[in-house]
Amino acid sequence: MKEKIKSLFGAQDMTVGKPTSVLIKFIIPLLIGNIAQQLYNTVDSIVVGHYIGDEALAAVGASMPILNLILALFMGVATGAGIIVSQAFGSKDRAKLSKSVGNVLTMTLIVGVIGTALGMLLCKPILNILETPANIYHGAYSYLMIWMAGFIGCSFYNMGSGILRGVGDSIMPLVYLLLACGLNIVLDIFFVAVIEMGVAGVALATILAQMISGVFCMIKIFKMRDILDLSRGNFIPDKNLCLNVIKIGMPAGLTQAIFSCAALVVQTLTNSFGSEIITTNTIIMRVDGFAMMPNFSFGMAMTTYVGQNIGARKTDRVHNAAKDGLKISLLVCVVMTGLILIFGKSLMSIFTSTEYVIDLGSRMLRTMAVGYLFVCITQVLSGIMRGVGDTMTPMIISIISTVVIRVPIAYLLAYLTDHQHPEVLFISLVISWVLGGLITIAFYAKGSWKKKGPSL
Repeated sequence: MKEKIKSLFGAQDMTVGKPTSVLIKFIIPLLIGNIAQQLYNTVDSIVVGHYIGDEALAAVGASMPILNLILALFMGVATGAGIIVSQAFGSKDRAKLSKSVGNVLTMTLIVGVIGTALGMLLCKPILNILETPANIYHGAYSYLMIWMAGFIGCSFYNMGSGILRGVGDSIMPLVYLLLACGLNIVLDIFFVAVIEMGVAGVALATILAQMISGVFCMIKIFKMRDILDLSRGNFIPDKNLCLNVIKIGMPAGLTQAIFSCAALVVQTLTNSFGSEIITTNTIIMRVDGFAMMPNFSFGMAMTTYVGQNIGARKTDRVHNAAKDGLKISLLVCVVMTGLILIFGKSLMSIFTSTEYVIDLGSRMLRTMAVGYLFVCITQVLSGIMRGVGDTMTPMIISIISTVVIRVPIAYLLAYLTDHQHPEVLFISLVISWVLGGLITIAFYAKGSWKKKGPSL
């Protein structure tokens, strides 16, 4: 019994056992964790909306595309690292796994320092380029600067969780995430409601919570002596290994960077509608995140599962899991979307009491509902391709759907409606989701991604 309980809180070998059972065991804590992550971000917005006001909420929303652009630098390393770690674990090569984890942690430190410096230098110029409204400018700048000052702590938290998931442990990242979420709520209320730090307090609460959880992640990794050895030599950068992480992760990082740049372009359009629409958009993205989290969870799970089985050369298990993963994810997506449709207006009212914002937001959530199923398909199939090692195909699809489709349509619809209907911001998003899903299905069916794996 003791061994069974212990196995729940450690590495999970996904190369054995019934694929459906293995996936469900891994996905449940991952799904709970990602929903908690969204709750983590949502609490910030609720506290800001109720204790400071709509303008402060708009300031946080205006800063998010910029923050995501800086985080794109880290996303590439994180994605490549997760795939390398899962494949090394699947191959049962202890030395390779130890070297991979050690090098990944070294790269995290380097990228964290670079990300902090770039972020603090670029915050103000980008806010100016985006023509951020004057009434929310100071709040957005304060939020970004504090966030970027703690970027290293955020990096180790996210990378630590990624390493643990790479070896099949989705329980402990959940535990640390719940810890961070609870701590964030307490600190949010203290910094904002008690000592009245404003938007800066929200950023500080988030960064401190992630730093503390990052420390716990590192302690857990260093204690995993049953599967790896983190001696000093394993932290010395290995040229080939680091280049491989960058090679695999670069398309994902570039995808995120391009996606963030496109979001900045759309944010400029959003800003042109005024701070009230920015507030609406911020709330919608928070609620929308709960519908999106299952999709991202299944995509991440498929990447880990496929990565381990590719490392173990068990390609037959990849085919079986692809079908099961898609069925389960679509079922969960339908349920989550249904809940959003039923309780959309009530969810919007949690953030603000402004009727116009609530009504517009609830209408837009209904408009976006049809797109969630296509996002689900995109995430699962892209997760499979990434697990094999093909991060280029998902990158191409993301560029097409985000840059080629969404941005031009958003601006065209805004022009045709004379900037009188902010709904075009979300209609263009749904169109890009639907077309992106169809393109992903076509690429997946074509099968060129299989060449990255051993005779799939």
